[in-house]
Amino acid sequence: MLIPHREPGVEEDSLPWEYQRIIAVVRQVAGPVMAREVGEVVGVDVSVRAKLEPLRSRLVRFVDRGWSRKLPDGRFTTRL
Repeated sequence: MLIPHREPGVEEDSLPWEYQRIIAVVRQVAGPVMAREVGEVVGVDVSVRAKLEPLRSRLVRFVDRGWSRKLPDGRFTTRL
């Protein structure tokens, strides 16, 4: 499992480097962020939907494992 479930004692450094970059971007933004905005910062070609969807999938995986949450409007934010 690339992304472990968020539990006491499990820190961000247990995530693979690419996932650490993604969660850092979500945390640095002043408020909730769209996948497109994260993609622009981490260097994904956001004009091509096929390149943006894998990033969106990673963001949803963070939600599923308790690292972040997804708002009803599709934006992502950290739980921390």
